[in-house]
Amino acid sequence: MQATDLRKGTTIVFRNDLWVITEFAHRTPGNLRAFVQVTMKNLKNGKLVQERFASTDTVDRAIFDPHPCQYLYHDAEGYHFMQMEDYQSFSMSEQALGDMKYYLKENMEIKIDFFEGRPLMPEIPKVVILKVTESPPWVKGDSVSNNLKPAVCETGLKVMVPIFIDAGTDIKINTETGEYTGRA
Repeated sequence: MQATDLRKGTTIVFRNDLWVITEFAHRTPGNLRAFVQVTMKNLKNGKLVQERFASTDTVDRAIFDPHPCQYLYHDAEGYHFMQMEDYQSFSMSEQALGDMKYYLKENMEIKIDFFEGRPLMPEIPKVVILKVTESPPWVKGDSVSNNLKPAVCETGLKVMVPIFIDAGTDIKINTETGEYTGRA
């Protein structure tokens, strides 16, 4: 694919490693040639690198094999999943999942992208429903100056919620932004 076709979330093979694009900018400075500036995250070790490609450069896009999987549980070894097709279980490290770990609930069914037989990235839905486990009480008078308060969800995700949300309430979270979107 052309370097100008790169976008946030695209996964490429670069220098014999898999990289996911985290930031993308197409620049055309004055009288110079256009280029693409990207920030990439290595999927093996999590290292972030900035790279510049000429507009005419080509890059190798990584082709994944998605499999339906079920999230089972989390322990010291990592996050454990089971493939729904053949019931094989496997684990992924906390480092490999990154912030996606906050959106995984036990028995949740998702697709996980595999590359050359190795699990790489889960495809998390855009909105997940989580239960609030900790939320400080609302104090009368707070609504004038501050209509949001911090809350902790069952997965450990910390999010700002409206003052009327109490512990035990199910809420919807946008997984792209990590923000509260409404009650469930």
